Amino acid sequence: MTTRRPDPVRAIRNFTGSDIPLPRRVLVASRNLWLRVARRRTCCGHDGEPGC
Repeated sequence: MTTRRPDPVRAIRNFTGSDIPLPRRVLVASRNLWLRVARRRTCCGHDGEPGC
């Protein structure tokens, strides 16, 4: 299993390129961040969503 290195440009593009309204986007991003922390992984499992 390979681990991707964090890429700030990709993270910003993922967050700003979504069609989800901003308040919902912040909730989705925070949920995905906590899923990554809880599972101790680099991906939350919701590929393409903000915060993943």
